[in-house]
Amino acid sequence: MIKQRMNRRSFLQKSGALAAGLVGFPYIVRASALGKAGTVAPSNRLVMAQIGCGGMGGGNLNTFLNFRNDIQVIAVCDVDDHHAQEKKSIVDNHYGNQDCKTYRDFRELIETESLDIVSHALPDHLHAVVSVACARKGIDMYGEKPFSRMISEGRIMCDVMQQYGIIWQTGSWQRSKETFRFASELVRNGRIGTVSHVEVGLPNGEGPVGPSPNLIPKPAYIEYDLWLGPAPWKPYQTLNRESEPNPAKTGLHYNWRHIFDYSGGKLTDWGGHHIDIAHWGLGFDETGPVAVEGTGKYPESGIYNVAYDYDFVCTYANGVTIRIANRSNLPHGQGVCWYGDQGWLFVSRGELLASDPSILREQIGPDEIQLYRSQNHHENFIDCVKSRKQTVTPPEIAHRSISVAFLGEIAMLTGCALKWDPEHERFIGNEEANRYLMRSYRSPWRLYA
Repeated sequence: MIKQRMNRRSFLQKSGALAAGLVGFPYIVRASALGKAGTVAPSNRLVMAQIGCGGMGGGNLNTFLNFRNDIQVIAVCDVDDHHAQEKKSIVDNHYGNQDCKTYRDFRELIETESLDIVSHALPDHLHAVVSVACARKGIDMYGEKPFSRMISEGRIMCDVMQQYGIIWQTGSWQRSKETFRFASELVRNGRIGTVSHVEVGLPNGEGPVGPSPNLIPKPAYIEYDLWLGPAPWKPYQTLNRESEPNPAKTGLHYNWRHIFDYSGGKLTDWGGHHIDIAHWGLGFDETGPVAVEGTGKYPESGIYNVAYDYDFVCTYANGVTIRIANRSNLPHGQGVCWYGDQGWLFVSRGELLASDPSILREQIGPDEIQLYRSQNHHENFIDCVKSRKQTVTPPEIAHRSISVAFLGEIAMLTGCALKWDPEHERFIGNEEANRYLMRSYRSPWRLYA
C-alpha cells in the first residue's frame, strides 16, 4: 500500500476526530504535514538528517542550518566517524545543545528516526540504494548529482519516487542561477535562430597514468564494507596519488571519482551540471538522444580506470546534436555553447557570451517561454516540500541529464556507434551495450522498483 502524505486539512480533520472520541488510536504526523507555521518551535520545523558528511555533504548541511525557521537537524550519518563527529559538533553548536545523534549506517538512521527530509552527498555508486530506501520511508530528499551511477538505477529511482510521492531536488544548482536560466530562455525563444548543434565542455580527467594500488590497514573509524555497498569487494587501499596537494581529497573521500565501480570520472561528475543546462535550453528535459558515438582515452596503468579524455556526439530525434567532451577538446572550453542559424550563445559559471553581444541585452517578453524561476536551490527544495510542487531539478530531469553522460561512457567502452530508444531506455541491436545499463550488486544489496 502506498504511503500517502497528509495535508494540513486532513490533519486537522483527524485531530478533531480524536478530540471527539471518534478515532480509537493515535495518529502520528510529522512536521511536514503542518505546513509553514511561522514559528521557530522545533515541533513545527521539518525534521532533517544529513547522510554523507564530507565536502559536499558538509556544505549542504551548513546551508540547511541557516534555515532556522524551517528545519531542525537531528542527526548526521557517515561511514567515517571523524566526519560524523565533526558535523555533530557543528550542529550542536548551532542549536546550543548536545542533541544531534550520529549514525554509521543510513538504514539504521531511517528506521530509528522520524524524518521529513534527508540531504545526502555520497559516492555515486551509493546514490540509488540510499535514495530508494529513503523514498520507501516517505522521506523527501535533497540529493547530490549525478542522480545515479547507471541508467537502469536512475529509472528505478524515478519510478519509486513517483510511486511514493517524494519531493526531490538534485544538487544541479545551476538551474537556480539567473545566468543559466536567462541563457536557456534566450535559446528557447529563438534569439540565435534554429539550433543545429551544441557543445558541452566538462573538466579534463585524471590521466594518463593513475596511482598504483597501495594496500593499507583499514582505520577503525571507517566502516569500509558499508562504504563499498553494492560495489564489488576490493581490499582497503589509498585512492590517491603519492603527492596529493589537497588534504581534503584523501582516502575514500574524493578520488573514488576516477574508479569505474564508483563513478565515471569528470564526465559523470560534471555531466549533471552542463548537460543539464544544454537540455534546458533545447527543451529536452524529459527525453534523450536516439544515437551516440565517440572515443575516449583511458589510463595506461594504476587504479584509475575511467576516461580522462573523452569526446562523443549524441543525436536527437529532431536532428540536433550535442557534442560532449573535456574542455581541452572544445573551442569555448568548459560550459555550454548552443549554435543556431543566427548565431551562437555560450554560458559557464564565469561567462555569458554571444556571437552578437546585443543578444545579451534582450528581454524575455511575458508571452514568451518563461523557464522555472528558482533564486535559491536549497530554499526551492524546502518550499516544494511544503507545497508539494515539483522542484527545479526533479527526478526525471536529473535522470535524463546524466543518462547522456552514461550513454557516452558506454559508447566509448564498447567502441560502437549505438542506437538508443529514449522511450524504453534500451540500446537497439546491441546487447553488449545493454549490459552496461545495470550491473550486478554485491550481496546482500539489491534494488528493485
